[in-house]
Amino acid sequence: MKRFFAISLSILGLFSLKGGTQSDSDELKATNPIIWADVPDVAMVRVGDTYYMSSTTMHMSPGLPVMKSKDLVNWKLVSYAYDTLADNEKLRLENGNNAYGAGSWASSIRHHNGIYYVSTFSATSGKTHVFTTDNIEKGEWKERSFEPVLHDHTLFFDEDGRVYMIYGAGDIRIAELTPELTGLREGGVHQVIIPNASRVASEKVGLPAEGSQMIRHNGYYYLFNITWPPNDMRTVLVHRSKSITGPYEGKRLLRDRGIAQGSIIDTPEGNWYAYMFRDYGAVGRIPYLMPMKWENDWPVLGIEGAVPDRLDIPAGEQLGVWGIVASDEFNRMPGDDPLPLCWQWNHNPDNRCWSLTDSPGYLRLTSGRIDNSPLQARNTLTQRTFGPESAASTFIEVTQMKNGDYAGMIALQKRYAFVGVKKENDRYAVVMINGEGEKPVEVASIPLNQNGVHLKVECDFRDRTDKATCFYSLDGVSWEPIGNTLQMAYTLPHFMGYRFGLIYYATQETGGYTDFDYYRIDTHITER
Repeated sequence: MKRFFAISLSILGLFSLKGGTQSDSDELKATNPIIWADVPDVAMVRVGDTYYMSSTTMHMSPGLPVMKSKDLVNWKLVSYAYDTLADNEKLRLENGNNAYGAGSWASSIRHHNGIYYVSTFSATSGKTHVFTTDNIEKGEWKERSFEPVLHDHTLFFDEDGRVYMIYGAGDIRIAELTPELTGLREGGVHQVIIPNASRVASEKVGLPAEGSQMIRHNGYYYLFNITWPPNDMRTVLVHRSKSITGPYEGKRLLRDRGIAQGSIIDTPEGNWYAYMFRDYGAVGRIPYLMPMKWENDWPVLGIEGAVPDRLDIPAGEQLGVWGIVASDEFNRMPGDDPLPLCWQWNHNPDNRCWSLTDSPGYLRLTSGRIDNSPLQARNTLTQRTFGPESAASTFIEVTQMKNGDYAGMIALQKRYAFVGVKKENDRYAVVMINGEGEKPVEVASIPLNQNGVHLKVECDFRDRTDKATCFYSLDGVSWEPIGNTLQMAYTLPHFMGYRFGLIYYATQETGGYTDFDYYRIDTHITER
């Protein structure tokens, strides 16, 4: 560390979330999952030889991430469509309110007449949002929003110049927008186009059909949805019609391990693929890539009804997503972005209470209010966990904490694990808090008699083990487990895979702070 002691460690800027497999011809082939991290609800567009993909991060800020690829296997995180979605009590975590499991949901991404469009919707803001830019990687995003909230919509520019959103759950609807995409077009098309769209998979309705994504191909409009029949799994549906308003005919398209909801995309060479996510326990919803072909003007996904684990396409480096997770020493040169794109705040940050310049080389988090739970603490800085196993570590300096303050790391979901320092009666202790039950339990407390401590959280997602273990170190070399093992769980109230988080909050008085020296990730955990 910078003040306490020094350890040499190179920054992990290019990080692999998944490897390939060697074929008989010694060519490395891509394998599923392409990205073993929470990247759900993917929407895709190809512009020339470049693919762009948007995804869901809900209550995180900045939000609506955009990634690019040249080969559908190796992706780079290049932008977010917004810094903050809205400014209200839920997104500020005020008065007991929160936007867990809400924020912005499934998006749509388009390129039309030189402009990129990324749209989403939000019950938290009460609006449908459309973000535009002429430079998707480095340009500024402009926002327009309107009511009502159009659930799980797909934005669609038709060949006659009219623009629509197809949306809904169960009954799938179409809404015509103004040419400027500022709202519903007065007197335009607004009707149900597919009543009870789930019926093609099951007469019994569980999760109604939703997650709309539309394309036009060979004279047909194709609308892709997902449904979840009772006592079954997520299932992909497709409906087609010669007219955008119908009538539509539909069929069940894929039923394999719950892999569903996403987009289909063609390559410049004319090959077709589909990207869809799979629920994979506590790590979240992870993307799978599969081949697709056309038979009798119907799409056919996978191979003989299944998504292959090994793909017959080159893996390249198969990095997953470059920059989706990364180590950070918090050293910044003039002109650097304050926070790389790998970082997202849990809800909207209070920018008065964090700094990378107050103590250069450190992230400083300051308490600006009183909170009674780490889940309500503002300015928790997060990155995704990742599979099959992952770890994150940090060092915190504690001398400026106030009584009642907590500083450290969190495995963030409704059922959380916290490891860090608590200051009480002018004394410091390293503590582990298990938030698995309705009431969090301080499982361990060890006196701390130096000005800082190294902390680590390890996550095991192999075979959906979903266990998190906390560690501390007084010297950064020898690590000791602390507390007990958290049985992680993907809960619907949070509706997101686990995150590693750097956290600081006060329970008695404001104004204290802690400095985080580094954030380092690892692909290996301690075998116990």
